[in-house]
Amino acid sequence: LEPEMVVRRQEALAAARLRMQEELNAQAEKYKEKQRQLEEEKRRQKIAMWESMQEGKSYKGNLKLNQEEVEAGASTSSAVPKSKPNKKPLRGGGYNPLSGEGGGTCSWRPGRRGPSAGG
Repeated sequence: LEPEMVVRRQEALAAARLRMQEELNAQAEKYKEKQRQLEEEKRRQKIAMWESMQEGKSYKGNLKLNQEEVEAGASTSSAVPKSKPNKKPLRGGGYNPLSGEGGGTCSWRPGRRGPSAGG
């Protein structure tokens, strides 16, 4: 093994490591910038949500959906809303499954306590 070859190999290794480290630093910087942009977007959405809440609008839904609905509502304002038919409730108002009143013919009763008949 010649000493010059060893030195050249170590220098090449050091140069390759330096290049890889620079690439990694560049990728980390891009990632940090992307995270900053995401945080800024989240902050803007929170501010918009807070402002809409202060105005008395719904703030739980997506803000983008609300904006799209406003734009769609302006373009289709001539549409007639459908009226729902009057439906009667499925059960009477006095139905309570826990009390056993007002139900059908079925009534559940717990079984006897203790072991079965044995002696």
